[in-house]
Amino acid sequence: MPAPPIQIERLSKRFSEDVLAVDRLDLTVEEGQIFGLLGPNGAGKTTTLRMLVGLVHPTEGGSKLFGETVRPGVDVLRRVGTLVESPGFVPHLSGMANLELFWRAGGQKMSEADLDGALEVADLGNAIERKVKTYSHGMKQRLGIAQALLGKPDLLILDEPTTGLDPQQMREMRDLVRSIAERGATVLLSSHLLGEVEQVCSHAAVVNRGHVVATGTVAELMGSATTVYLEIDDLARAREVLGKLKGVRAVNEEGQGLSVELEGIDRKDVVAKLVRGGVGVETVMSRHRLEDAFLTMLEDGAP
Repeated sequence: MPAPPIQIERLSKRFSEDVLAVDRLDLTVEEGQIFGLLGPNGAGKTTTLRMLVGLVHPTEGGSKLFGETVRPGVDVLRRVGTLVESPGFVPHLSGMANLELFWRAGGQKMSEADLDGALEVADLGNAIERKVKTYSHGMKQRLGIAQALLGKPDLLILDEPTTGLDPQQMREMRDLVRSIAERGATVLLSSHLLGEVEQVCSHAAVVNRGHVVATGTVAELMGSATTVYLEIDDLARAREVLGKLKGVRAVNEEGQGLSVELEGIDRKDVVAKLVRGGVGVETVMSRHRLEDAFLTMLEDGAP
């Protein structure tokens, strides 16, 4: 079996005695996945990505790309495209000139770059000939993606690619990431936005305080916690019935109804129990979403 694109083992980074940014983090990303590194701000996501590509030296542990240990300048990095933190461009140069400047700075000929493919994915159109100082934030992000794709990478690493984008730009970025994966690349992206990971990623790891709390397919992570919103005609009686049901983790009032956290019980069984208990159920809305799982995992994984 070929080595996975990303393999991280007991990766740690301590910046000072009081600051442990990454704590014995283990993670494997398999070929073809769109993998989300999900966690709140300050969880250690960016530091992990920077260590992964050799920009920061780990305190302990290590990482491999395609089976090779990562260190500055290693050849395997040519198979990797990165957009970690905000891309830096020369504002008075055009988008095209910036791409050429970046590529040639690595001692490579423009004829060796996959310029047409990168521009096709980034979809900047005629704006590629405009000065970067006229670009919107979303256009700069697209130019950063194009820059990362010049080497036609087998692995693309993106750090918070939708930060600062408006809803339309966020949708376009999601489509762009999917199109990159469809072209055969593995994608690792970090985000604190639950909806982004849920909509675009096939797999994810929840990171908190520098270590992985949970990992798996997005469907598996979503399945670890489900919330149902119920509007009923008798709140007190509903609480009494729900309090006796195995699989009901919590019951909270929300608006005109109840928010019920479930684990190991179907919502239809909950509704049936309520009806048999004399409670009229007017509205049932499933919230089988990553947000519920995310919050539950952060609580369960807290030291």
